[in-house]
Amino acid sequence: MDYVTPLLPEHREELFLSQVAAAWSILERYGRNSRTEAAAMPAHLTDKVASLPLTPGVYLMKDGLGHVIYVGKAKQLRKRVQSYFYNNKGHSPKVKQLVKHIRDLDYRLTDTELEAFMLECQLIKEIKPMYNRKMKNPLAYSYISIVDKAPYRQIEIGYEPSTEAGSLVYGPYTSRSTVERAVLGIKESQRILCSSPHSRNSRCLNHSLGLCIGMCGGGEAAVAQYEAVIDEIICLLEGRDSRIVAGLEARMEEAALRFDFETAAKFRDYLGAVHSLLQKEQVIEFTGANKNIIVLEPVDEHSHKLILIKGSVILFRTLLATEALNEGQLTGMIAASAREVFHSSSQTAATEEMSRHKIDEAQIIYSYLKSSSSHYLLVPLEWLEDEGVTRLEEGIAELVQSSVLDM
Repeated sequence: MDYVTPLLPEHREELFLSQVAAAWSILERYGRNSRTEAAAMPAHLTDKVASLPLTPGVYLMKDGLGHVIYVGKAKQLRKRVQSYFYNNKGHSPKVKQLVKHIRDLDYRLTDTELEAFMLECQLIKEIKPMYNRKMKNPLAYSYISIVDKAPYRQIEIGYEPSTEAGSLVYGPYTSRSTVERAVLGIKESQRILCSSPHSRNSRCLNHSLGLCIGMCGGGEAAVAQYEAVIDEIICLLEGRDSRIVAGLEARMEEAALRFDFETAAKFRDYLGAVHSLLQKEQVIEFTGANKNIIVLEPVDEHSHKLILIKGSVILFRTLLATEALNEGQLTGMIAASAREVFHSSSQTAATEEMSRHKIDEAQIIYSYLKSSSSHYLLVPLEWLEDEGVTRLEEGIAELVQSSVLDM
């Protein structure tokens, strides 16, 4: 059984806004909302939008009272903002509602797309715009806790990690519905979806449906089998075993072969949720190692942006006139900056505890590093010492070659 923590006051705004958005979506889907056509661009915004640059940045949509109602990022600001007002038939109900309320906009330029992502995240958390859902309320993020409770370990989903002795905690996860779907799918596929987990005398209804292995009826064999499944779940969440994923895939494929497409779709959704959890655990593991990262991103044909990151925090950034520097000069300049900045941050812990307030930034950085367009170097601590300077400079030279000279 899942033990769900009660909704705290600070979570209610997020729930209310999501319910309002869902209600509008239903009304528009069934044609009961007269405001379904996207509004045309206000006349006074036409020139303003047309003059936006084709560079990275963040845009802030405002209503008639001057309140920021949506924050977004873009690789090319003008094209992204124009897309709200043109070809609107393909827009979601939420976007159509947003466009109707736009009366003004502001923007902030960044040198790189990565910086635009990070600035967007910062502004959403500060302003909490009505039409932004993601990254707005870290207090609504969820954890999975495996708690050692008699008569056997329990899987709990909550807004706070378990503090009970012996508990294993995973997360934070930004989507509670994804967590609940993933846990439900794992329980169903592993047959531990018990409807009477505290019973020790009789088997539950789900046992007769093939969804429970029978630990509710007592007996050492059933409990031992259940505990073995819990161990598999732990291994899955820690990235050490993928048998549960393989089992979900097999159930989906079997259902499809029987032409039971409803069941196949259900297990497809379970798989998607589980993969989302595993990807988030990879982010947490990577960021938790508190790695030193050098990023060198092209801005234009004359310059590059140097960004130094530790864990989930940008420590330093500067614009380099790379056209005026040769490879040796550029390598030496970057190496000197890296040693100074990373040395000054070396007093911090070797690992970073991933909190709900850092997971969004960590996800942005991790996704950037995994993208095909990224240019970065991971710097081991030993490279920052005097005896490691040669290795550091060799690594930076390769980065310069790929980011600057190969443009």
